[in-house]
Amino acid sequence: MRMPPFELHTPDSLDGALSLAGDLQQSNREFDWVAGGTDLLPNYKWHLNSKPHVISLASVPELSELSETHIGAMVRLQDLADSEAVHPLIAKVSSMIASVMIRRSGTVGGNICLDTRCFWFNQSEEWRESIEWCYKCDCGTGADCRVIPNQNTQCVATYQADLAPVLMCLGATIHLAGPSQRRSMPLTEFFELDGITRNALAPGELVTHLTLPDDVSEWRGDYQKLRQRETWDFPEAGVAVLWKSRSDGSPSDLRVATTGLESIPGFHSAEAIATLTSWNGGSSVDELAEAVRKAVKPVLNTWYPPSYRRKMVKVLTKRASSGLLEV
Repeated sequence: MRMPPFELHTPDSLDGALSLAGDLQQSNREFDWVAGGTDLLPNYKWHLNSKPHVISLASVPELSELSETHIGAMVRLQDLADSEAVHPLIAKVSSMIASVMIRRSGTVGGNICLDTRCFWFNQSEEWRESIEWCYKCDCGTGADCRVIPNQNTQCVATYQADLAPVLMCLGATIHLAGPSQRRSMPLTEFFELDGITRNALAPGELVTHLTLPDDVSEWRGDYQKLRQRETWDFPEAGVAVLWKSRSDGSPSDLRVATTGLESIPGFHSAEAIATLTSWNGGSSVDELAEAVRKAVKPVLNTWYPPSYRRKMVKVLTKRASSGLLEV
């Protein structure tokens, strides 16, 4: 597959990158940011929404800082997996993403902002043209959504990244920068329920880093993942369960998040609060798993059917919650 033509820009500072983005915007020239390129470049080869300009962040040192409470957007996933500075669950989840070769290129910011996926969209241009286009990449044809036809108001492509649910449960704040502003928000508020829009990034903005609260080390938990193979594949479902414990082993706080099931990662605060309020050991874990299963709404656009993925969400939630029952 041949890459479409584009001009590559390589700024060496964050201010330089934002200034370049502002110049391109003012002249009405479209562009993409590229971090590790493990998602963007395959999409370009498949001619999926490519742009004539690409700004690389590889030479921007401010984006690679890493500590217990600060994770730069350009930190490589393998470096995060190998780090002893970050929360152990962050390191574990990072080690479960794709393969070592991809983790050495892929970045934290790229994983958080991963493009949503659908087996009608993530195909070559020739394949898509042979069956007509789809709502997310209609190439000017006004094509209908092929998963849920006759609505064309929302893309239902699935968010299939691993880091977000764990970082959401740890209370992460995401920091954004653009040519005209810098802003921050809880990671739970960053995602937008549409497979095309995907998140709150405004045109020209990028993720600079994530910060974690000072109590991050007090949280325990686990992340469980369903995928076709034990490596490489995107999650067909992922569940993170984290908690703080009292002296008797019962949870004093509880958070649950999911991925791979809808157009955004799910943060299940109502289900977690209900479980915490009526905590009764193993039966409460069973109730939590069933509540999360009912809350998720997958559609038929990944390899496993929605009914199986929902059933597995219950199993994954129980597995991720097993530490709650250890006294």
